[in-house]
Amino acid sequence: MVQDVIIAGGGPAGLTSAIYTARAGLKVKLVDPVGAGGQAGTTSVIYNYPGFPNGVSGLKLMEFMTDQAKGFGAEIDFGEVSSVKQQGGLFSVTIDGKDYEARSVIWAAGTSPKSLGVPGEAELVGRGVSYCATCDGPLFRDKVVAVVGGGDSALTGAQFLSGYAREVILIHRRDEFRGGLANVNRVVANPRIALKLNSIVQEMKGNGLLESLVVKNVQTGSTEEIEVDGVFLYVGSVPNTAPLEGLADLTANGYVKTEQDMSTDTPGLFAAGDVRDKLLRQVATAVGDGAVVGWSVEKYIIDNFR
Repeated sequence: MVQDVIIAGGGPAGLTSAIYTARAGLKVKLVDPVGAGGQAGTTSVIYNYPGFPNGVSGLKLMEFMTDQAKGFGAEIDFGEVSSVKQQGGLFSVTIDGKDYEARSVIWAAGTSPKSLGVPGEAELVGRGVSYCATCDGPLFRDKVVAVVGGGDSALTGAQFLSGYAREVILIHRRDEFRGGLANVNRVVANPRIALKLNSIVQEMKGNGLLESLVVKNVQTGSTEEIEVDGVFLYVGSVPNTAPLEGLADLTANGYVKTEQDMSTDTPGLFAAGDVRDKLLRQVATAVGDGAVVGWSVEKYIIDNFR
């Protein structure tokens, strides 16, 4: 059966677009490798999403969106899209090795955490090296952990970890953070978070499990070895856009260039959320993208298939 739209990605952009398109009466299939929620679903507390003055659990917010999309009739399932092709006015979308047909595609597959690429990192992933504080933080109760990064994700992760770890060492290569002032103030005021600024991680050491980090001060050039039980990396993201090569115009970093209506170079192919080339990547902006692309897909279906 031909879907009106297949949505790749179950984060706030994908779920919002599912809400809008399903509510419009379209046949909607949304797939995500880890189910609905995306990275937002792994965030302990989101403080800047409108309507929640005391913050909201990312998992709970994504559950609300998922229930809303399902309530309007959207089909939501696990699955990873490996290929998107357009032929005869329809799209052929390969999900976990099986081909599906759709009249349109919304690419909201988000981003994946970027690695530091230092010695020892790859070998110790899942053995003390993590990219998700919410996922793995409870494993480090009463232990010493490090967080690497200076944006809001790193700041939020450090705060979450401080609820479990005995000490959180926040390592950042600059002397100022890129995160919002309110987030910075919460970190600075937290007695369990120690700041190590102007510093970078050069190596991760451990025999089977992470045991220490080799850290270099970029101003003095001096290095030191810090004993830690875990390290959480928040050093940027890589857009999940490989299946769109040849279909959409991508930036040098792999983000999708779109028009204001979220359309791409290929008619019927739209992009929304963090995969898109834009100024700000937040839950609120992803939801905005999802609303716009939902409306645009409805219009595309009506203009071309109804």
